[in-house]
Amino acid sequence: MPLNKQLLDKGIKYMLYALPLMFIGPSVIYNAFINKQNVWHYLVLAFGIAFCFLAVYFMFKGIKTLTDALFHHDK
Repeated sequence: MPLNKQLLDKGIKYMLYALPLMFIGPSVIYNAFINKQNVWHYLVLAFGIAFCFLAVYFMFKGIKTLTDALFHHDK
């Protein structure tokens, strides 16, 4: 079973993009809830939620790319 190394590298890169976002997103959301008296509360909360959604997106895209590379799905 041949392995598509370029597609595998692309999938690993997506997973590596998601890794820091998985830690940054919840930390920013926590910071937003701690500082509710600040006027920037909703903006910081929106950025934290966006980071979490980006982490989920990159994880799904990375897993899909990895499975395409491993099981040789042609597009």
